[in-house]
Amino acid sequence: MSATTEAARPETVTRKPVPRARRHFSPWRGVIHVILISVCVAWIVPLIGLIVYSFRTISDSATNGWWNAFLKPWFTMTNYQDAWNTGGIGRAILNSTLITLPTTAITVVVCAVCAYTLARMRFRGRMTILAVVVSLLVVPPQLTLVPLLRLFGTLGLTGELPSVWLFQAGFVIPFGTYLLHGFFRAFPEELLEAAALDGASVPRTFFSIVLPTSVPIMVALAIIQFMWSWNDLLVPLLFLGGGADVAPATVQIAGLVQSTGGGLNSLSAAALMSMIPPVVVTLALQRYFVRGILGGAVKG
Repeated sequence: MSATTEAARPETVTRKPVPRARRHFSPWRGVIHVILISVCVAWIVPLIGLIVYSFRTISDSATNGWWNAFLKPWFTMTNYQDAWNTGGIGRAILNSTLITLPTTAITVVVCAVCAYTLARMRFRGRMTILAVVVSLLVVPPQLTLVPLLRLFGTLGLTGELPSVWLFQAGFVIPFGTYLLHGFFRAFPEELLEAAALDGASVPRTFFSIVLPTSVPIMVALAIIQFMWSWNDLLVPLLFLGGGADVAPATVQIAGLVQSTGGGLNSLSAAALMSMIPPVVVTLALQRYFVRGILGGAVKG
């Protein structure tokens, strides 16, 4: 081998492993870990008990605690069959879906239009309207139950789904408008000016440019509204009544507490089945939720 070839061959560089910096024990770090582990245990243990109860027989639940199921495992699906067939949880989940999805859609659409109008358009009284919207955040929903119940009774909406849609959407719209207002206010001006130079109208700019780039904040608002509407008990109970044909999952499960005499088996199965839709929605849209909340907080 020639000397030229030896000179052209790159030298092999051997890198020494960099030793990891040792983390010194900190008492405060240990205290924080203990607190976090305690909080996780306090959340997880009741959930495990709920799951175990839903698979145990009534006789086993009456004779010993749920933790004994791990010593002598004997599980059954009878509780889920009872909750679905006798307890009517399937119809209740459908009713919750019929309440939650329109409420979420109404909230997101109205908040997006209102927030963009207040953030990007110039007209007299704009700041006054925004101040009124923000002030509505402090109004407790319980304060308006009786007046709205009378109003809906006059309009013939009592016992109908639109009454719950309007009530639940109306109390999240101020928060959603305030959340989206900060995001739209910090929207890049160059994009809007470029759309205006290309001849795009305001609705075309809103639907073709603003909305596609605002998906995370929209999804974050949708998840917040979805969770509140799905878990709400008081408003559907007052405006729809406790009938099995219109009762959502929360009302139906509350009725099961009385009809089963506090029995936990079929009640646990019904509660777990009602938890599946919000858990699936949250896990599926989790990445948009975090980005949307951070985007609205920073840009506002």
